Amino acid sequence: MRVRELVEKYKDYSISMRREFHMNPEPSMKEYSTQKRVMEELEKMGIPAEKSGGTGVVGIIKGKGEGKTIALRADMDALEVLEGNEVEYKSKVEGVMHACGHDAHTAGLLTAAKVLNDMKDEFDGTVKLLFQPGEEVAQGALAMIKDGAMEGVDGIFGIHIWNDVETGKISVEEGPRMASAAMFKIFVEGKGGHGSMPHQTVDAAIVTSAIVMNLQSIASREINPLDPSVVSVGMIKCGSRWNVISGDAYMEGTTRCFSMEVNNAFEGIIRRVVENTAEAYRAKARVEYTQMTIPTINDPMMSALAAETVKKLRGEEALVKFEKTTGGEDFAFFSEYAPSAFAFVGSKNEEKHEYHPHHHPKFNIDEDALGRAAELYSQFALDFLSK
Repeated sequence: MRVRELVEKYKDYSISMRREFHMNPEPSMKEYSTQKRVMEELEKMGIPAEKSGGTGVVGIIKGKGEGKTIALRADMDALEVLEGNEVEYKSKVEGVMHACGHDAHTAGLLTAAKVLNDMKDEFDGTVKLLFQPGEEVAQGALAMIKDGAMEGVDGIFGIHIWNDVETGKISVEEGPRMASAAMFKIFVEGKGGHGSMPHQTVDAAIVTSAIVMNLQSIASREINPLDPSVVSVGMIKCGSRWNVISGDAYMEGTTRCFSMEVNNAFEGIIRRVVENTAEAYRAKARVEYTQMTIPTINDPMMSALAAETVKKLRGEEALVKFEKTTGGEDFAFFSEYAPSAFAFVGSKNEEKHEYHPHHHPKFNIDEDALGRAAELYSQFALDFLSK
């Protein structure tokens, strides 16, 4: 198959680009050098490109005739994690590393750009290459959308290299794939005083404890048990001394779900529970709720097409079913503008690397996954445009 042949031809390119990006990671919305390198590579290929969303890039490949437009998306940002791997391509930036595979996504899409550019006389339509900043802070997709990256797009496809799936296996099933992610902050105002005279106070520690416990009833008693959901408090700050009753407290937490109905209800429910719990203890509480991402949900038709693409490339045995994950993905925002599919591309190979999960200081991938990613990007685009 022509796509596989071309991807194999560019194997060394994809590995070298991935390692270059891995050695030179940049945090979210500060991907200045990465943006420059991506634009330089597209320019070498003769692919028109422009900046988008601050530190993102949009490249355009036009086929031989008019047709639909498919967007292919790769995120580019790294994490504030100190790398623990001792490899020749170890991060050169202290405290920053590609611990989630975004270096592989960028290299994979650049490789697909080479393939599709070589084949542009063989298809009708347009391929938009979206190199996105700021996925880890859920800002990049919205920034690119604001700059018009999704204008004229008929469908969008994204991938995530995934270390819980074996190399060579790909998951593209329909429906929810990744969860929404929201952050809430809660400010409790009570009345401080001496630890020996609690009757003179409104104890913020007691109020905070009650709020934490009552928030747990949301998932267990207010949301349909058939709709998985999470409400977690991850940080509490309260008090200053062993014999002082605190007059104020602060909390941060997150919500996760796979349903837009639940997602849209979360904020109101949390405000009600927090404010009424505080009032019951004679305190006041204020909630700040920030929606970071919405659920990533694969369109059935796009998912079916992706499954056919995988089988065309690597046979039925390459397709696997992988359970949805409560991690968040701002790719979901693109799906509000066009039908979408998001694939998990296996990168786990314990014969080559010790297994470590995403965001771990020793996260690494089997680089054979780069070829699978580039194949999938390329062939899916061709299949979509031919329909």
